[in-house]
Amino acid sequence: MNRTQLEHIIRAASQIADDAEIVVVGSQAIHAQNAKLPAIAFLSAEADVYPRNRPERADDIDAAIGELSPFHAAYGYYAHGVSPNTAILPAGWEQRVIRISNANTGGATGLCIDAHDLALSKYAAGREHDRAFNQALIRHGIVSRRKLATLLRVMPVDDEMKGIITARMKADYAAVSPRRLAKRQTGW
Repeated sequence: MNRTQLEHIIRAASQIADDAEIVVVGSQAIHAQNAKLPAIAFLSAEADVYPRNRPERADDIDAAIGELSPFHAAYGYYAHGVSPNTAILPAGWEQRVIRISNANTGGATGLCIDAHDLALSKYAAGREHDRAFNQALIRHGIVSRRKLATLLRVMPVDDEMKGIITARMKADYAAVSPRRLAKRQTGW
């Protein structure tokens, strides 16, 4: 999926849910970043979204423009209507969203979670494809290890999970070329 396709989903989801604000919590939120994105950002055909003011309408989005819907068949991408509790996000994430609103969104606003919040939610999920996504964000300098560490402190998870997330972050930073990162960031 690309940004134009995400904007289309925001527009369609807004119309279906009768809500002018659509929260994007999955990997496709990365398209709101003002950065050159890694190839992995374009691989998914699915955008995880929910209506901010009418979250109970997420199932309506899923039914109308979700996987295997006529929308999916016509365009090759789709929305997955999710719950506001789907992603584990650091406190204050709402103040860090990046807004997408233009002619292609039809006046609706996509509230896309920030890359750091996105990466931490993926670390909490811990799936292999999420780790590959995060390594690409690291490799391209889209996320800062200092900001990740700072935001991890306000993640709504217990200390054991914070330790697991820290270990995953350290492993991913170690897996990425130290020379490329040295120009962008400092150590732990």
